[in-house]
Amino acid sequence: MSGGVASGDVVGAAAPQLRDVTLRDGLQLTGKVLPTERKAQIVRALLAAGVPQLEIGSMARPDLVPPMAGTVELIGMLTPEELDRCYIWVATPRHVEKAAAAGARHFQYCLSVSDAHNRANIGRDTDTSLAAMPAAVEHARTAGGTIQLCLATAFTCPFDGPVDPGRVLEIACDPRADGAADIVLADTLGQAVPAQVAALVSRVREQSPARRIVFHGHDTWGLGVANSLAAIGAGAAVVDGSLGGLGGCPFAPGASGNTASEDLLFATRPAWLTPPVFADLVRLGESVVAELGEPNRSRAAQGARSEAAAFEWVVQR
Repeated sequence: MSGGVASGDVVGAAAPQLRDVTLRDGLQLTGKVLPTERKAQIVRALLAAGVPQLEIGSMARPDLVPPMAGTVELIGMLTPEELDRCYIWVATPRHVEKAAAAGARHFQYCLSVSDAHNRANIGRDTDTSLAAMPAAVEHARTAGGTIQLCLATAFTCPFDGPVDPGRVLEIACDPRADGAADIVLADTLGQAVPAQVAALVSRVREQSPARRIVFHGHDTWGLGVANSLAAIGAGAAVVDGSLGGLGGCPFAPGASGNTASEDLLFATRPAWLTPPVFADLVRLGESVVAELGEPNRSRAAQGARSEAAAFEWVVQR
């Protein structure tokens, strides 16, 4: 990351990385489909602003998740340098193979800790997904890329309720997942509280110290930023967010938008985030939600449009 530290910086260069997931998890529940060319524009705007990592699409079937149509085409529109900062959601070895053939190099292999959600989301039980992971890892390595293990429903399941942390640890440490460079802990429903998040991140870090921990939060109960900060405090290196708080899982009743990228950036103040860059991201988020006909759930974006003009983070009209 580069760029000067803005005055009023809170965390600065020590801040964790943000991965913006607008173009994957952010779009999943929207009623409109963005043209692939527009998706490429958003990718480039986010990267130009300094956002370190993006998740730009999914290999899920477009008949089941229509907003994910065009992911392969989007990969093909981006340069290798741009793709080096982008992740693709995958759930099978074939997904990795197909995305890699298009040019993708970084993959998020997702399975649910809860069997019930894994069946609803991916169409098989959790162990079947885990058993296929070594083949997915091999495809990623052959492509010269990396793969993450994403554990959806790491805290609660919409069908089975609370998830046993011991089960999360069992999957994270399963030898079949050894090839994963990172572990993503997903609060899919946004029902976790900071103490739970900190405890689980800490335990996974202790038992798998060589991997980065990514926290993927949702703001369903208003704790998205608090949970992300708790994850950071417990050692998470990356937190996920989406512009305007867009998002949710179509196969998880009760899931609402992701934690807003604008809110996470305002809270963590990475060194590259200056007030003018923040203003550009606020405007980008506003344009995207307007195009989709969705509400802007980012509290920081709303604050940035206040009349407190003496505050440098307010976006001047």
